[in-house]
Amino acid sequence: MKKDVDRIDRLILRALQQDASLSQRELAEKVGLSQNACWRRLKALTANGLLLGSTARIDRRALGLDLVVFVMLRTRHHSADWLRDFRRHVLTIPEVVDFHRIGGDYDYQLKVVTQDMASYDRVYQRLIAGVELDSVTSYFTMEAIAEGRPLPL
Repeated sequence: MKKDVDRIDRLILRALQQDASLSQRELAEKVGLSQNACWRRLKALTANGLLLGSTARIDRRALGLDLVVFVMLRTRHHSADWLRDFRRHVLTIPEVVDFHRIGGDYDYQLKVVTQDMASYDRVYQRLIAGVELDSVTSYFTMEAIAEGRPLPL
């Protein structure tokens, strides 16, 4: 459901996407509001479901997470029970950082972030052990040109 936001709300959201660690004072100054007005806006954005919390962006390479794999899955199963079990299974794999049901030649796309090919193979073995899949195709990234870009507000 689309939420209505005005120009000031968009300024707040843009600023937080770039740096969620801004203090309320810094954020208020950045968007041209008093601290109280900024606080009320933040509360409203949270209450309306536009702000879902704040997270830290972490340099995955600095932690040795050098391999990014896009995994394309196809299945013959589309029952509600299979889907529930499949979702539950995939969400137990911490290396899966994004999980989408998609249209086209494949049914699902996963983004897996891990250390190396051996660790990806362990993820792959865990993935296929949990549910019946028709096909699994893996695409290994060679270079991350842009990751975690802010939403276009």
